[in-house]
Amino acid sequence: MSEGQLNLNLRVWRQKDAKSPGQIESYAIKGVSTEMSFLEMLDVLNEQLLKEGKSPVEFDSDCREGICGTCSLSINGCAHGPERGTTACQLHMRHFKDGETIFIEPWRASAFPVVKDLVVDRSAFDRIIAAGGYVSTKSGPHADANAILIPKPQADAAFDSAACIGCGACVAACPNASASLFVSAKIQHLALLPQGQTERKRRALRMIEQMDLEGFGNCSNLGECEAACPKEISLENIATMKREYVKAAVHPSGR
Repeated sequence: MSEGQLNLNLRVWRQKDAKSPGQIESYAIKGVSTEMSFLEMLDVLNEQLLKEGKSPVEFDSDCREGICGTCSLSINGCAHGPERGTTACQLHMRHFKDGETIFIEPWRASAFPVVKDLVVDRSAFDRIIAAGGYVSTKSGPHADANAILIPKPQADAAFDSAACIGCGACVAACPNASASLFVSAKIQHLALLPQGQTERKRRALRMIEQMDLEGFGNCSNLGECEAACPKEISLENIATMKREYVKAAVHPSGR
């Protein structure tokens, strides 16, 4: 084996469709460059499987730049793999050892049903956003962004929350499969900005109610969500979300 290359033993979850039972299947792959990303390694595996006349492994990807959040993989039991603040598509093979056995599975949550192999249906997140994660107030022509004065600490906090890419790692890492970190980041982002004030209370009520309807679990403050989040969204967002919900529930029309 050449320097900078790995021989790996992969244990991959294979599932024909949403109704079929799944199982772990083993594959040996040789000559993986340490400069490859994890998804590029899976591309090599799929090329190998196609040459062998076998069905390739289905997995989600799009931007491969850590932006879109679609590369939802559990690697050795960790959402997005062992490196903190890193998506699966930005995880490089140099973080693994020659001869290592790597387990690759889909997100595990009842609200994220497996579609095929490593692909899960995360449309529950879309429905939560549709319930209130937006600004719909019509207030005339768009003002110049620089004309809306926002204190820098407030703008920075809103930006930190807006960094959430909706990948679902928080759900996969949480033993309760809670979506609280995702929902709280979306609520906090808009609650901090002037444009989000008009629908602030309705947003908190609707998004949290939809989260519960989707079957996500409750938050028990273990902090696994923050540790697994590739954008390192703070757990403090969840505390803010709970305050927003209580205020909205007690005084739905007042301040």
